[in-house]
Amino acid sequence: MRLVEASLTPLYQQVMDSIKDDVDSGKYQTGQRIPSEGELSQIYSVSRITVRRAVSELVDRGYLTKMRGKGTFVSRPKLERKICQTSEVQSFSDTCAEGNRVPGAKVLGVELVEAHASVAAFLGLAEGERLVHVRRLRTADGVPIMIENNYYPLREFAFLLCADLEDKSIFKFVEQESGRRPEGDERCTLEIVHAGSREAADLGVTMGEPLFLETVFFTDQEGKPFFVGKQRIVGSLYVFDI
Repeated sequence: MRLVEASLTPLYQQVMDSIKDDVDSGKYQTGQRIPSEGELSQIYSVSRITVRRAVSELVDRGYLTKMRGKGTFVSRPKLERKICQTSEVQSFSDTCAEGNRVPGAKVLGVELVEAHASVAAFLGLAEGERLVHVRRLRTADGVPIMIENNYYPLREFAFLLCADLEDKSIFKFVEQESGRRPEGDERCTLEIVHAGSREAADLGVTMGEPLFLETVFFTDQEGKPFFVGKQRIVGSLYVFDI
């Protein structure tokens, strides 16, 4: 995978996402040794420090296991528990409205990125095909709650590159422009991650604070693949009512 130096996503996280995608797609099997730090450094054309941080994060999250003197290996798959949800998809703005809170959205950046294998497969794209990545800080009554990362296929959603997305529901805006709205999901996962330096600064939390990472493969009103959301949410300020 080609990394982007000036991306909204830090280099270590791009490496981490790529390795995790290789694990999820089966390129690296359970129990298999992944390339060494030096080899990964060459594969991704980044420093060993960047690789070490990415691998360390994946070890902390249980995807990889380090064995002294032997290398780093793919861990057993995490136990997944299916959570039953209603078919209704609620936007952050609607969630705030229900709680009598004022929603806010600050655009942190919009960029073009390449689709990883799992995202490309879901969206019916070729691996590496371009996506529009919209990154926003969502607030409730001015308090930072989450960093919203949504990934849309460029060929249909190029209008997002120059759209005014400040303080508005992106769900409603996209529906106005395309006629499509999220009404379900093919897959939704929730796990705990730790805030990196950039996320901590944006969210006003300490570095390393636990965050929810909610990854959703959204489908539209016709059940067709729509977009992928990866939201990092302040755990102390958010409750999931399942």
